[in-house]
Amino acid sequence: MSQGFSIELYFDPALENQVLKAWNVLARSQISTQLIEIESRPHITLFSSTFLDPPKLESVLKSFASKQGPLPISFSSIGTFPNDKNVLFLATVPTMALLQFQAQLCEAIKKEGIEIGEEFKADSWVPYCPVAQEVPKTRIAVAFCVLRELKLSVSGYAMDIGLVEFSPVREYFSFEFGNAVEP
Repeated sequence: MSQGFSIELYFDPALENQVLKAWNVLARSQISTQLIEIESRPHITLFSSTFLDPPKLESVLKSFASKQGPLPISFSSIGTFPNDKNVLFLATVPTMALLQFQAQLCEAIKKEGIEIGEEFKADSWVPYCPVAQEVPKTRIAVAFCVLRELKLSVSGYAMDIGLVEFSPVREYFSFEFGNAVEP
């Protein structure tokens, strides 16, 4: 049974591999394997909703992606949210380019009659890249230490956008940015 849908921002291969390295180290340390188990892909969630009509969004995302170029992405720190989901993430530097990208995407979605939830509105959205979910509370401190020791290379580019259903993750489609060149 689907828990929902999300529009995700995907990275260039080098940055994606750095995030996968973090996932794998956390899995080997027996801290969290959930992102691997649900077959997720390293990403930043741009929008999420319980109900969406994927065919309705396909042309919107294709058109939106065709007008984009590589988007610089940097992660500045490791974080967690103050809730019971025990998610650990790489905090994304909220550059003006990234914030405008997400706001423009939400405007394009809104024109299709899709409501934008509060957490994805321009003044509320927090960009982040999950590296672990459902981390046992007794392992959070260890997870932070493990992630700090990795000294990840934390800059790269977003190169494509996709729509997924979760969980487990099933990608409906993804589109590379129109002016994408290898960084």
